[in-house]
Amino acid sequence: MPTGVALRDPRQQLFDAAERVLVRDGVTGLNSRAVTTEAGVAKGVLHRHFADFDAFLTELVLDRIAQVKAHATALRDAAGTGVVADNLTGALMASFDPVMVAIVVLIIARDELRGRLRAAGTARFPLVGEGTAMIAGYLTAERDLGRIAPDADIDTLAPTLIGAAHLLFTEQKDTPPEPAAVRKVVTTVLAGATR
Repeated sequence: MPTGVALRDPRQQLFDAAERVLVRDGVTGLNSRAVTTEAGVAKGVLHRHFADFDAFLTELVLDRIAQVKAHATALRDAAGTGVVADNLTGALMASFDPVMVAIVVLIIARDELRGRLRAAGTARFPLVGEGTAMIAGYLTAERDLGRIAPDADIDTLAPTLIGAAHLLFTEQKDTPPEPAAVRKVVTTVLAGATR
């Protein structure tokens, strides 16, 4: 006779649990036992759905990258509406939540994970690269609409915005920076580029 409760979406349940563990306990506290305990499932559930723990982590990051790509589409679609600095501030506030910051640390800490992500076709610096592409795509759309100067160096502006935002968000241990602080970074970086 089977025991236990059927899981609706075990992969998502495990991803959600891993994110909670990662934010709460950091990279050193993240292991398969911590994830399955947090998810309230047997350890075998993780290995039933993933070849090993690094395969699980790879899929976790790829899931997060898919979210960034969805945000990129929405941000690009917002080109020509609102204020450029406000659109970018909102995108950066949404992108750099505590989970994303923790996942970036995870990617840096695990060589095997970085290798698997690169083999899966991610940016050279997974997640950060996709975030940079999101900002670059939006700035390009705004430049095409004439709201960013035609000679603006988007290949410099986009990583500068991502890097400055990342520093702001990692300096705040338990709370994200205020939107005004993020907006100040955006307006400073874009000074001279907006019209």
